[in-house]
Amino acid sequence: MEPILTLTLNPAVDVAIEVDQLAPQRKLRSPSARYDAGGGGINVARGIKRCGGAVHAIFTAGGPMGDLLTRLVAAEGVPHQVIPIAGDTRESFTVQVKQPRDDVYRFVLPGPTLSQREAEACLTALSSIDPLPRYWVASGSLPQGVDDEFYARLARMARERGARLVLDTSGPALSAAVEEGLYLIKPNAREFAGLVGQQTANESELRELSRALIGRGKIDVLVLSLAADGALLTTAEEQHYCRAPAVEQLSSVGAGDSFVALLTLKLAEGRPLAEALRYAVAAGTAAVTTPATELFHMEDVERIYRQIEAAAG
Repeated sequence: MEPILTLTLNPAVDVAIEVDQLAPQRKLRSPSARYDAGGGGINVARGIKRCGGAVHAIFTAGGPMGDLLTRLVAAEGVPHQVIPIAGDTRESFTVQVKQPRDDVYRFVLPGPTLSQREAEACLTALSSIDPLPRYWVASGSLPQGVDDEFYARLARMARERGARLVLDTSGPALSAAVEEGLYLIKPNAREFAGLVGQQTANESELRELSRALIGRGKIDVLVLSLAADGALLTTAEEQHYCRAPAVEQLSSVGAGDSFVALLTLKLAEGRPLAEALRYAVAAGTAAVTTPATELFHMEDVERIYRQIEAAAG
C-alpha cells in the first residue's frame, strides 16, 4: 500500500504530568512526566504507523521544542519531513489530578506565528513528493499568521492531483475548505452545527442534515463524530451509524486523531465504508482508555471492533 500523507502546521510536544490535587500558591510536584509528539496530523501518522500502515508525515518545527518534537517522531519510526520555521514549536500540557476525583485538565498554548513563506513551504514540500500518495490527511488548527483559506488551497491542490483529502479542523478554515470541495471531513457536533447553521441532538435530524450537506455536492464523505455516542457516516449513496461501546475513560487526548488514523487507513486499504467507520470508532474508544497523551493499543482496537460487530448483529 502506498503511504498516507499527513500534514501538521501547528504541532506540539505534549507533556503529561500527574499531581495529587490542585492548590493555589503551592508547588505541585509530579512523580514523572511523559513527552509525546503531538498535533493532529502527527498523531494520525503515529496511529497509522502503530497499525502497520505506511505513512509520511510533514510538519513544521522550530526552536528547542521543535528539535525535541522531531526526535520524538523519529523515535516512533514515523517517516517524516520537517519544514523549519523561525518560531518555537509549542507545548501542550495535560495534568491528571488524582483528588478529589480522577480529573484531567488540558492546557493548549497558541504556538508560533508562521510567515507566508513558511506556510507555502508546506504546500511545496507536499506537492514535491513523487509518487504522490492518493490519501492526504490535514489535521489540527492553523497557526497564527496562516489565513483561513489555507486548507481550501490544499483541497484544490488535492483535487487537481487526483488525491483524496481527509480534513479534520474547525471554524472558518473548515468552512472555506468545504466551499472549495474535498473528499472527507470529520466535524464534531459543535463544528457540524456551525457548518449547517443549526444545533440538534436528535439522531433523525442529524441524519437529515448530514444528507443535506452531502447533497450540496462539495464533499464525498461526511463523518460526524458524536464522542461517546459513536459516529455517523454519510455519502450520497450510503449512511451508517456506529455506536461506541461503554468503557472506562481515562483521557480523551488523541481520541479524535486515533479515529482519523484508522478511518483513513482502512479506506486506503479499500475496505467498505461501514467497516472503516467501525474501526475508527473502535480506535477512538480504545484511545480514551489509555492515560494522559498515550494513543490506542492495537489489541484494544481489535477487541472493541469485535464488540461493535457483535452488537451490530
